Amino acid sequence: QVQLVESGGGLVQAGGSLRLSCAASGRTFSKYAMGWFRQAPGKEREFVAGISGSGGSSFYTDSVKGRFTISRDNAENTVSLHMNSLKPEDTAVYYCAADILLSGKSSQWDYWGQGTQVTVSS
Repeated sequence: QVQLVESGGGLVQAGGSLRLSCAASGRTFSKYAMGWFRQAPGKEREFVAGISGSGGSSFYTDSVKGRFTISRDNAENTVSLHMNSLKPEDTAVYYCAADILLSGKSSQWDYWGQGTQVTVSS
């Protein structure tokens, strides 16, 4: 079992930055790929970024490439999402997720946090 708790959401103006963090329980954190997903009102949950267990590989959806950076600290059992140059269309609830395999499909992730709201004003 992995329990995930996100923090760091909030309200920011367009062009601003936010850092989301996700703290994970358990002693086998490095076994799990970690991902960030987001869900805007009326839309499906979408993959934003993912990182392998070792942290050696990371992946991003096209709309955030060059603006968002995912990182992890296996000693601290945390994963972060640094978001720069935020746009109103980045507004969503952001979820942290964990699974043995890294996938772009939300249905294939086993463990989820409760979500944190990010609102970008224009």
